[in-house]
Amino acid sequence: MRRREFISFVGGAAAWPLSVRAQQRASPVIGYLSGGAPVFSAPYVAAFHQGLTETGYIEGQNVTTEYRWAEGRYDRLPALAADLVHRHVEVIVTSGGELAAQAAKEATTTIPILFGVGGDPVATGLVDNLARPGENLSGVSFMTVELSSKRLELLTEIVPEARVMGLLVNPTNATTARVTRDLVEAARAIQVQLLVFRASSEPEIEAAFASLVQVGAQAVVVDPDHFIDSQREQLVSLAARANLAAIYGLRELPAVGGLMSYGVSLTAVYRQLGVYVGRVLKGAQPADLPVQRATKFELVINLKTARALGLTISPTLLARADEVIE
Repeated sequence: MRRREFISFVGGAAAWPLSVRAQQRASPVIGYLSGGAPVFSAPYVAAFHQGLTETGYIEGQNVTTEYRWAEGRYDRLPALAADLVHRHVEVIVTSGGELAAQAAKEATTTIPILFGVGGDPVATGLVDNLARPGENLSGVSFMTVELSSKRLELLTEIVPEARVMGLLVNPTNATTARVTRDLVEAARAIQVQLLVFRASSEPEIEAAFASLVQVGAQAVVVDPDHFIDSQREQLVSLAARANLAAIYGLRELPAVGGLMSYGVSLTAVYRQLGVYVGRVLKGAQPADLPVQRATKFELVINLKTARALGLTISPTLLARADEVIE
């Protein structure tokens, strides 16, 4: 650790080639920048280190990770990214969507960045194209935006009679505008009125569910977001109290009593990020690593919650589920 402190003030060290900087310390240091909180990220961090292990890097033995957590306060990301750059980490991994990746990109043009994002990294300007990203970035797309309409479709299978539904989003999330637009259009096509509720704090989530009850909504799509998903106990409790069918993006929600979820396998995504980081530490350039698109998706249904809401899940839908919680 003293060796790291010594080289931190050597002029121009951040711009040195990866191989040169790596020789200056006993083991490389990875910077992990997340918009979320450590308490909810443990499975993904474990999957990330699994991927690293597959490439020969084991935490505490020949690699070290420094974590920076925004805990849902996305305005903190630029300062956290700058701090990692100041510490001259060999590579930065970003978790929590486009805002974390953008903060890292703005903080350095030399340190390799491997991101996990929900939307299209080309459309948001993170990379030039998926096959050859260019510059110092690559990573994995969760396809959050593309999956939003599928969540609405699954919800209508469970409550086909619902004519009023809600959409809960975090207005500070970079994908919110696109998700909102796509879902409003999809709902209009099936003659469902979709009311949008925005929340970036616990009181705003509480107010959103109170409004859902007032307008007579029967179901709600909860858009995946680090902050909103971290309030899982609150979300599940409010949905149950309001007798609302709710679909989420993470399997952790039905695991604690939510009705259902549909989304990518985040453990598979973070394992891939770990593999990519290992390849970069061995000398690969992010510009030459194609951006991966998530390929493993999970549908999880909580039958106990469905019964409590008075809902009948068709055998066809149950057969399609990857996991059914009794």
